[in-house]
Amino acid sequence: MELQRCAWATSAPDYVAYHDEEWGVPVRGDDALFERVCLEAFQSGLSWITILRKRPAFRAAFAGFSIDAVADFTDADVERLMADAGIVRNRAKIEAARRNARAAQQLPEGLSALLWSFAPTGERPNPATLADVPAVTAESTALAKELKKRGFAFVGPTTAHALMQATGMVDDHVADCFRAGVARLG
Repeated sequence: MELQRCAWATSAPDYVAYHDEEWGVPVRGDDALFERVCLEAFQSGLSWITILRKRPAFRAAFAGFSIDAVADFTDADVERLMADAGIVRNRAKIEAARRNARAAQQLPEGLSALLWSFAPTGERPNPATLADVPAVTAESTALAKELKKRGFAFVGPTTAHALMQATGMVDDHVADCFRAGVARLG
């Protein structure tokens, strides 16, 4: 018997693996969440599969997404990244990653604690269909506003919600997906 998955996850083997093993699984830790913030920003305007397939190159280019290492990137590093065909070469997004690392360094509570403080509490039913999955929520709007207030860039409400979905802050697996509710159980 074939497993039921969210419809978005069935078009490519990369998507299947990402959906089954990562999407919606709670992620904690400042550097781990910094990576997700960066990748969601780079995804803006592109398909997620593009970012997913370039993720190893992103990790190499961005020093494993160490907040401290990226915060120390110089203008020469920005130029190095602009010449790296393995990643998305968008100057504004590269500059945002450096800016966001510097902003993350200034968070007294740490990035993980800040992001998770916006995760909804209480039970919330899984969406019945893909059409019922929100692109923006009150929580993602509030998170985006707070991140911008703290100096982050490329973190609008839609990007913030995608981050929340990917890192298990919300469970937007459709109700008949075999992963629906799994993160809440573990």
